[in-house]
Amino acid sequence: MILVVGSKGMLGQELMALYGDRARGVDIDDIDITDLASVQRVLTTIKPSVVINAAAYTDVDGCQDNAERAMQVNGEGVAHLAMISKEIGAKLVQVSTDYIFDGNKGTPYLEDDLASPLSVYGESKLAGEMNAWFNPNHLIVRTQWLYGHGGKNFVETMLRLAKDKKEISVVDDQIGSPTWTGDLALAIKALLEKGCEGTYHAANAGFVSWNGFAKEIFRLAGLDVTVLAMTTEELGRPAPRPLYSTLDCGKLSRDTGFTPQPWQEALRRYLELREEK
Repeated sequence: MILVVGSKGMLGQELMALYGDRARGVDIDDIDITDLASVQRVLTTIKPSVVINAAAYTDVDGCQDNAERAMQVNGEGVAHLAMISKEIGAKLVQVSTDYIFDGNKGTPYLEDDLASPLSVYGESKLAGEMNAWFNPNHLIVRTQWLYGHGGKNFVETMLRLAKDKKEISVVDDQIGSPTWTGDLALAIKALLEKGCEGTYHAANAGFVSWNGFAKEIFRLAGLDVTVLAMTTEELGRPAPRPLYSTLDCGKLSRDTGFTPQPWQEALRRYLELREEK
């Protein structure tokens, strides 16, 4: 049985739908991962064979202003899950992020490239990765630029803004791979089915700027919105972002035979499903 922690979030919902009767889901009302006693009570009661941690404090700018809370959730929370999952003999899957890198490499990041986070969010997620090692039977899956049903994300923000605006400014100097939670869930499933351990990158294929991503959202949605370019510096957000944080997912493909589809196709499918709901 697979326990999905953070089952009401974007990724959590996809995992629950994908695994069906094989999964149990818990969220903030059921478990407090920052409290070791809470984690112990839930995991020892349910006794899963796999624990997938899809819970996180993902507000990058919020983390910058609330460093202690970010470390509690993204760092210490993973330590608690790792210790108790080890105790009950379960595998721990920890979802991580491209934000552990500084974006200065200039080519897609490999799993063993040196981590150098720029923000509190990146630091807290890196702490989570390190804490996952408390359970030797662990799987760390780094991803980026997530969007999906049932949560705040860039796609939904752009579509909401398009209702009132015909001109939107979006940064064009941050490059990455927009990733649909539906494909990330499939990647995690493929890794688990092959018994993979250690660290893997999983993101939709190809890369683009946020600006280019916004243009494709509007094109596929049939919306007439002008997307203007701006720099990250001009945007002036509290937390620094890596400018080029594309992830090399070759290891995922080699070890599982699963290759996530191009980001454009994933976005098209997401928008189609969104219309059906």
